[in-house]
Amino acid sequence: MKAVPLKAFPRVQTRRSGARKVRAAGHVPAVIYGRHIQPKPLQVPRKDLENLLHHTVAENVLVDLNVEGDEKPRRLALLQEIQRHPLSGAVLHVDFHEVAEDEKVTVYVPVETVGEAVGVKTGGGILEHVLFRVRVRALPRDLPEQIVVDVTNLQAGQSIHIGELPVPPGVEVLGEKTAPVITVAVPRGEAEEAAAPAAEAGAPAEAGQVEMIKEKKEETPATEPKEKGEAKKKEK
Repeated sequence: MKAVPLKAFPRVQTRRSGARKVRAAGHVPAVIYGRHIQPKPLQVPRKDLENLLHHTVAENVLVDLNVEGDEKPRRLALLQEIQRHPLSGAVLHVDFHEVAEDEKVTVYVPVETVGEAVGVKTGGGILEHVLFRVRVRALPRDLPEQIVVDVTNLQAGQSIHIGELPVPPGVEVLGEKTAPVITVAVPRGEAEEAAAPAAEAGAPAEAGQVEMIKEKKEETPATEPKEKGEAKKKEK
């Protein structure tokens, strides 16, 4: 994942009234935090931030944050959270999570599909997207923006599992490897029709077994009275 440069400034006004003043001045209140630093309040030029968000479709955004007057010339960070106004959609606040170049991070990455599955095109199946996002672990600059899966050769009844997702070198997909991510499901009616002949073929054998057990149970009480009768005759 390529890091996008972004300029930021220290923020002195941290209360709610101060945040309003920051927004009125054309900036967005922000904060940066991480394992090795205490949370620091920042402010980012609104135009720069909106331009960055407008030109990216990735769910995870990696930035080279240049904070004016900071002891570090640049801080590598993930854009962790964006708070927006519920009506206007305007950005109200952003969180940056500082990461290290040589330390792996874990994030959720969206899964996208390309192509038309043969099981849908000719097999009457339905493409089902079971997991739209998966957790991955990698170095910050190795993180994929998304995982693209070609489903062209997927037959009806087949699935692509977590362990089969195509990812770049150095990227690990977390979770149960056999969990389905994408599947071509067979419509329920067709599946029941396919199973019906097999069920009918097995029905007579099962019925015969039940009848045999029933006959054995009926024979027992029928013979007992006869034997008792014969025994009484002998006694006489």
